[in-house]
Amino acid sequence: MLNFTPRSIEKVEDTDLRITWEDGHETVLDFATLRRQCPCAACKDEWTGEAILDPKAVPDAVAATRADVVGNYALAFAFSDGHGTGIYPFELLRKMCRCVECAYHPGSETN
Repeated sequence: MLNFTPRSIEKVEDTDLRITWEDGHETVLDFATLRRQCPCAACKDEWTGEAILDPKAVPDAVAATRADVVGNYALAFAFSDGHGTGIYPFELLRKMCRCVECAYHPGSETN
């Protein structure tokens, strides 16, 4: 069973977000990937979940200019491209992990 409670959240350089979870697992996500996977209604169809945002429209060098904790369940980012409406639940952030350990078991509870 995955743990969705972060122990620490930190910005690494200007490119990545590192989350260490209570179970000791570490997830590193680059800000361009986070921006391209934004779950807000302007980026994802609310009914189908299909992407509206063209990933090619997001520059590889996009950075987070701000990150705020939302309640006890999510992060909200403001990005250097001016976008800032997405709320990223901790569960989503954990499931976005693409480390070797997580990628090794696609579709399982550890992914």
